[in-house]
Amino acid sequence: MENEAVKHAIVYVIDDDEGARQSLEFLIDVAGIRVRSFSSADAFLQSAPRLARACIVTDVRMPGMSGIDLATRMSERDGGAPVIVITGHADVPLAIQAMKAGAADFIEKPFDDETILSAIRTALARSGEEEEVQSRRREVLSRIETLSGREREVVDGLVEGKANKVIAIDLDISPRTVEVYRANAMMKMQAKTLSDLVRMMTIATIV
Repeated sequence: MENEAVKHAIVYVIDDDEGARQSLEFLIDVAGIRVRSFSSADAFLQSAPRLARACIVTDVRMPGMSGIDLATRMSERDGGAPVIVITGHADVPLAIQAMKAGAADFIEKPFDDETILSAIRTALARSGEEEEVQSRRREVLSRIETLSGREREVVDGLVEGKANKVIAIDLDISPRTVEVYRANAMMKMQAKTLSDLVRMMTIATIV
């Protein structure tokens, strides 16, 4: 499971302290995980980083955008990477604020190697799971786009639990016509059963 979590993954280390940044970068690299470092959150964002199967390890206090601001930005962004905030003892209240802003974890200095590596592996596993969900959602949305307006109306009725006859009355068409639209929609959505169809439409609503 661990190998799967770090496969094709990348960790972004963001810290204005060069010594701390290089030390953490070396630790992650030795652990067999791809790593890239930045001296500021602004520089990180300007690099247009790949966020799929990624996590961010950032200091809470930095010139320019803080670790809290970055955590907030990632939590608000579709497909944003999980953020681990590193904090000094006096910064714990800020770290808690970062957690409320959407950070995945915070690690208090000084920390041992396994503590930070464990947090990184957990964050990467989470990132991988979310990427799979979003990939599935994009696939479902592309299928939904192939539905005609009437087919979508029938699908919406089915998802609401309505019988064909009720949908027919709602749309002022015959039950037989509803069946035709339903069959076409099932084929386009690649759904074998009604439960498959409902599951897909539920996935499509995930934000």
